[in-house]
Amino acid sequence: MITLTEMAIAAVKGVISQAPEPVTGLRITVEMDGCAGIKYNVGLESDSREGDAVIETGGVKVFVDADSQPHIAGSTLDFVTDPVSFGFIFDHPDPLEKCACGKSCG
Repeated sequence: MITLTEMAIAAVKGVISQAPEPVTGLRITVEMDGCAGIKYNVGLESDSREGDAVIETGGVKVFVDADSQPHIAGSTLDFVTDPVSFGFIFDHPDPLEKCACGKSCG
């Protein structure tokens, strides 16, 4: 459903290890927003919810709710740290439109 790069896996593990409360993985949700029509939200999660897809990769769990699953399918999640951008970047093979706002997939 979604692939995490080695950089993304390392970033998630680092954030989980520093979380003030116990968490087991990363939750990804999608909102219809942003200039490309889709806004990706990423946060820490302690457990799966009903209807979630749970993807385990590189020792990291990713939770995706049922409504978000079609928008995540085939995506790659990367983590970048360069002078221009910092954070998680989604790469979807079939975006609705090209993103220019920095909140949507492009």
